Amino acid sequence: MIRSMTGFGAGKGSSGDEEIAVEARSVNHKYCEVKARLPRELGALEVEVGRIVKERLARGGVEVTARRAGNHAAVTPRVDAHLAEAYARAFAELQARLSLPGGATLADVLAADGVIRLEERELDVEAAREALLRGLARSLDALVAMREKEGEALAHDLSSRLTEIEEIVARVRRLVPRSVEHHRARLEERIAELTRGIPLDPARLAQEVALFADRTDVTEEITRLGSHVAQVRSLLAGRDPAGRKLDFIVQEMHREANTIGSKSQSAEVVSEVVSLKAEIERMREQVQNVE
Repeated sequence: MIRSMTGFGAGKGSSGDEEIAVEARSVNHKYCEVKARLPRELGALEVEVGRIVKERLARGGVEVTARRAGNHAAVTPRVDAHLAEAYARAFAELQARLSLPGGATLADVLAADGVIRLEERELDVEAAREALLRGLARSLDALVAMREKEGEALAHDLSSRLTEIEEIVARVRRLVPRSVEHHRARLEERIAELTRGIPLDPARLAQEVALFADRTDVTEEITRLGSHVAQVRSLLAGRDPAGRKLDFIVQEMHREANTIGSKSQSAEVVSEVVSLKAEIERMREQVQNVE
C-alpha cells in the first residue's frame, strides 16, 4: 500500500538518567531532506539522526525536534566548601575584633560571593544517545503509521479515478468508429452536391475514408492508456515507495490524452478527452503527495 509524504509522530526514549522527547513531522518534498533540531550538547548526533530517518523514509521533507527531559535540571548547584569555611572564619574573626553580638549564620555564609555557583549538569553522552535513538524510533513508528493511513485514502481516491478513466476510454473507443462513418456520410453528401448526379468513384471515396481513418486512429494511444492504468494499479497494491514512478506514468497518461484530442475530429470524442484530461490532472495532484 502506498504512503503519503505528510505526517507527524512523537515518542520518548530514556537511558540511565537521560530522557529525551522526540517529534518528527514530514511534508511533501521531491527527495528525502532531513532537518534535525537537537539540543546544543547533542549536536554531534545530527548526522546519525539523518541517516536513520532516511533508512525509514524514501521521500519527504522531515523535521526532527528533540528535547532533553527527565527529573533533573540542565544545571546543578555546586558549593565551594573551602571558600565557605574561609568566610565563616573571617566572619567570626571580624565579630570578635569588633565585639559584635550574635554570630554569622548559614544563610550569611551561603549568601557570600562565590560560595554557591550554578554549573551545567555533566552530560552522559552514551546514555543521551541511547535515549535519543529510542525516542526517534518511536516517533518514526508513529509518523510512518500516519503516512500509511493517509496513503490508504490516497490509494482509494486514485483507484476511483482510474475506474473513471477506464470508463471514459471505453466510450472513446466506441465513438471513434462512429466518427469515421459520419465522415464517410458527410463526404458522400458533399461530393454528390458538387458532381450533381455524376456517379461517384467508390475506390476514390474509399481511399479518402481510409486516409481519414488513419489520421484519426487512436488505437495505440488507447492501448498505452490501458497499460498505464494497469501499471498504476500494480504500484498502488505494492509496498515499495512509488511516488516518482506514479508521477512519470501520470505524465505519460496526459501525453496520450493530448494525442487523442489532437487526432480527434468528433465533438463527442473531444468532449470525452476534456473529461479524461481533467481526471488525469486530479490524479497528478494526488500523486504529488505519494512517497
